[in-house]
Amino acid sequence: QVQLVESGGGLVQSGGSLRLSCAVSGRTISGYAMAWFRQAPGKEREFVASITWSGSDFGDSVKGRFTISSDNAENTVYLVMNSLKPEDTAIYYCAAGSKRATLAQLYGYWGQGTQVTVSS
Repeated sequence: QVQLVESGGGLVQSGGSLRLSCAVSGRTISGYAMAWFRQAPGKEREFVASITWSGSDFGDSVKGRFTISSDNAENTVYLVMNSLKPEDTAIYYCAAGSKRATLAQLYGYWGQGTQVTVSS
């Protein structure tokens, strides 16, 4: 079975950086579209970024600040978050699906999430 495990979250000051990791087991990531979503308290799950062999996409609120990459040898996907703002505070989830998309419903596999808190 496919398992996704996120790590790297934590508390950071506004303007700081974090790198999230998503380690995948059970299947190679090269066959999937991989994505990051986030959910803040009281809000809907929001698309952050996605990546496949053909390219990547980013949500409007993170463009220019976040980058997504994958390491097929490590079977891991990364999200580097720069210039963090308090409004980036959320639980960040890694997801895997059959094609790159911005809708959470199109991803069939999810991790448990990692908390990111940005203080002002």
